[in-house]
Amino acid sequence: MSAPQETDTSATTRRGISDLWQRFWGDGKNKLLVGMAGVFLIAYFVPWSAPRVSAAVQESFLMLGEYAREHVLLCLVPAFFIAGAITVFLNQQSVIKYLGPDAPKLVAYSVASVSGTILAVCSCTVLPLFKGIYKKGAGLGPAVSFLYSGPAINILAIILTAKVLGLQLGIARAVGAIAFAFVIGLLMQLIFFREDKERARNAAMFQSFDDDEERGLGKMGIYMASMIGILVFLNWAPSGGSVAWWDFLYRWKWAISGAFGLVLLYTLVKWFKTTELGDWVIATRDFAIQILPLLFGGVMVAGFLLGRPGHMALIPEQWIADLVGSNSLGSNLIASVSGALMYFATLTEVPIMQGLLGAGMNQGPALALLLAGPSLSLPSLLVIGGELGPRKTLTYVGLVVVMSTAAGMFYGNLVV
Repeated sequence: MSAPQETDTSATTRRGISDLWQRFWGDGKNKLLVGMAGVFLIAYFVPWSAPRVSAAVQESFLMLGEYAREHVLLCLVPAFFIAGAITVFLNQQSVIKYLGPDAPKLVAYSVASVSGTILAVCSCTVLPLFKGIYKKGAGLGPAVSFLYSGPAINILAIILTAKVLGLQLGIARAVGAIAFAFVIGLLMQLIFFREDKERARNAAMFQSFDDDEERGLGKMGIYMASMIGILVFLNWAPSGGSVAWWDFLYRWKWAISGAFGLVLLYTLVKWFKTTELGDWVIATRDFAIQILPLLFGGVMVAGFLLGRPGHMALIPEQWIADLVGSNSLGSNLIASVSGALMYFATLTEVPIMQGLLGAGMNQGPALALLLAGPSLSLPSLLVIGGELGPRKTLTYVGLVVVMSTAAGMFYGNLVV
């Protein structure tokens, strides 16, 4: 006769604990108190005067300064405006038709992968664009394919990999990155299929604005293409003499960017109303507010732990090089996880890998890092987590790390 009472008592206890937890953690002041306690403990116990810790703190701010100078104005600001335009002006039904959960798989993943490839941006610059198409109704799988392909399938980076690190590694990187963009997106769609279908049905979650039928597809295409052109050519990097036509475009990148800017100005004056432009600016501002604090915080943490290439931080680069000298499971896993946390600006992974290979890094872990590194970073993970939640983010990171590790081991054994 006592069993039901025990069951009721247990249930009451669990509810009481749950209610107490909700009352404590649901209070914003208590969250602030916990945060302040964490800052206090760090300030109290970390040996700030130790040379390595002091160097790591300096690297944290130097990396933030370098990031602000080289990436915010030319990369993120144009990306924010493109993301705002996607949210405000792009036809939601078109996005759902070509990138939604029910879109033909070949079409959806091809569009997502090709779109990301054209942009050829770093893991942080692609984030506002990912958030834009995801909020507009793209399925989780195609959106993740786009998220991976933008930084990973960078045509010039793959060419430079082949020229500097060897043709075999360049081909392996190209094949692996293209395959990963499709497979990781498909797996994410399958794993979270029910949730994504429910999300697609809940149209209220999307920001929607009435589409101006007078503009039509052609005018919208010119408007979007002009902004993409500005983003691409402002960030056009030299190949160091490896690709003549690429360097020719680099010498003229400011003139080309200016031409795209004039086209954009024409479209804004001729085809848009003042109220629409106001909505666009507000959407752009909202993306910046959501993303920049997380990115800046992530960049500082990454700088504190790993530092800029060739500079001392808390974790020495030599440690990583020493741990990835073989083609073992551990070496490939370390390379994949390190790549997922490190921040690579566009094309910088090639000289970094050249240095690591010179320090004794095995070919297998090198490919693993090349497949995981450019597509992920600690700053980008914080933003992705804010949009997708911890479960989907950890699943995405896990897929990238596991597949990069497996690809590295396979390639390392193949080229022995």
